[in-house]
Amino acid sequence: MLAEFHVVPIGTGESMSEQIAKLFKLVEAGGLPYKATPMGTVIEGEWDEVMGLIKKCHQTLLAEWPRVLTSISIDDRGEKKGMLEGKLKSVEEKLGKKLEK
Repeated sequence: MLAEFHVVPIGTGESMSEQIAKLFKLVEAGGLPYKATPMGTVIEGEWDEVMGLIKKCHQTLLAEWPRVLTSISIDDRGEKKGMLEGKLKSVEEKLGKKLEK
């Protein structure tokens, strides 16, 4: 399954790069395939490992901030693997070119 998520500590001001950097250390240590975007992070794995990692990110910020907002969007196709790369490759094939990054 793929899960796109973002975790936002409420009350940090405009910049959250310090908190986001802390979360990326957790994501990298989690060992799941992931892609960072300007608005969130997409991770791929089994339900329990994906949700466990998102929970860990949420709880890490909640330990430092009185309020944390976590949003999750899930694309679950059962046992299908490689969706993190495969979904974009399929679109690129239909476009006939690479997507700009």
